[in-house]
Amino acid sequence: QVQLVESGGELVQPGGPLRLSCAASGRTISIYAMGWFRQAPGKERELLASIRRSGDTYYADSVKDRFSISRDIAMNNVYLQMSSLKTEDTAVYYCATQRVGCGNYDSWGQGAQVTVSS
Repeated sequence: QVQLVESGGELVQPGGPLRLSCAASGRTISIYAMGWFRQAPGKERELLASIRRSGDTYYADSVKDRFSISRDIAMNNVYLQMSSLKTEDTAVYYCATQRVGCGNYDSWGQGAQVTVSS
């Protein structure tokens, strides 16, 4: 099993930057990919970005010009650098991991609240 803890969520002004971190522990050797999701009130959870152990990345169209995902080589930590934040980016942000041989993200963090407001 993999345990995940997000940090860095806070209140930020529109247009500002914010960096989220996610620390993984446990069987991190089994991690194939790490992803960042978010869920706003009344909306479905959406995948924002993911990164594989190989370094390949994916971004949702809604964030690809503003967000950047990175990780350390050991896949123990994943980061989401966000810039030009908008009020509609307000949500709970989750990191999750996908194990080798699994098609789904099956380990989740507790979430970090990001609020974009003046």
